[in-house]
Amino acid sequence: MSTSPAHLAESGPTPYGAAELRRTVEKLWEAVSCGDEYAAYGVVLGAQSAGADDESLLLDVIGTVQRKVGEEWAANRMSVAVEHAATAVNDRVIAALAARHTPASARDRPGRITVACVDGEWHALPARLLAEVLRLRGWHVDYLGAQVPTPHLIGHVHRTGPDAVALSSSLATRLPAAHAAITACRAVSVPVLVGGAAFGDDGRYARLLGADAWAPDGRAAADLLARSPLKLRFTGRQPVDDLPHLVDQEYTMVRRDSSRLVKAALAGLEDRFAAARSSADSRRRHTAEDLGHIVDFLVAALYVDCEQLFTRFLTWTAGILTARGVPAASLTPALDVLGTELKEFPRACRLINHARQALNDFTVPAAQSGSGVLR
Repeated sequence: MSTSPAHLAESGPTPYGAAELRRTVEKLWEAVSCGDEYAAYGVVLGAQSAGADDESLLLDVIGTVQRKVGEEWAANRMSVAVEHAATAVNDRVIAALAARHTPASARDRPGRITVACVDGEWHALPARLLAEVLRLRGWHVDYLGAQVPTPHLIGHVHRTGPDAVALSSSLATRLPAAHAAITACRAVSVPVLVGGAAFGDDGRYARLLGADAWAPDGRAAADLLARSPLKLRFTGRQPVDDLPHLVDQEYTMVRRDSSRLVKAALAGLEDRFAAARSSADSRRRHTAEDLGHIVDFLVAALYVDCEQLFTRFLTWTAGILTARGVPAASLTPALDVLGTELKEFPRACRLINHARQALNDFTVPAAQSGSGVLR
């Protein structure tokens, strides 16, 4: 689940208002970007002592700073190592804040909820923020963290009997895994709330994959759960009814062939460009990784049959490359090779052609924090 800075302009009537929260964001950013864990503790716990409520500190301060971490990495102003260190500091600050909270008594709790990231999703901080906000609001929360395999999630659900499961995913490549988790939870009569960039800005993939509810950010998710108990949506449809395009087997065959596609694309680039052939092993490895991400997003787009999913990833990638001094046009030859390799797959060709046109029109890079995976 992501968080929204909009609440900064609407802080309730507390001694710690919007202006103070903004200053706290600036101070926490200073500490986090330097990897200064103790200064970060001081900023957040000091703000708490001065009257800031814990939910605002979690969502409007820590959440806002974490988004800035992603934006700075995307703009090539922060290395992977510094980004990871900053994220770790934020995670420990959340833990310090949570340790000062007194849980609600069992009789006052609105219910029990399991919060987890889908299998293969390692961006755990948005889910952690949601878990802590729900604890603040009295819920008994089982927070399972990143990359939870569906069988283990269902085993936990059987043991604990939650009222709902909240699933988080930032990466659209995990949508098939999210679908499996949603279907499995619903099969044992546990409703599912989903959130995160993977499900689309408007929740379109949440609806497509059968989730019972979607929320655009952590506060909206907590508010939704507070309004009424989450219930199973009975549509009378089977999961496959929402994905009839999978009958053509393109998704299955391209996914099964993904390793060969990456190798073929890399070989095709080296055939076309002498510089690619002579590049250092580390550069060649990074190119192969980037091609792997492109193929993974193509596979995910085939699963949900959505041109926009693949195209947005390619334009996001173009922005990332541009920030690092690599022309966005360098992606086009890779798409050409993939198009040749997949010429017998009409849906894949449609997705590739749509992305190629978007790259031709690409002018200004737009960093979309959390929507991609390139490092």
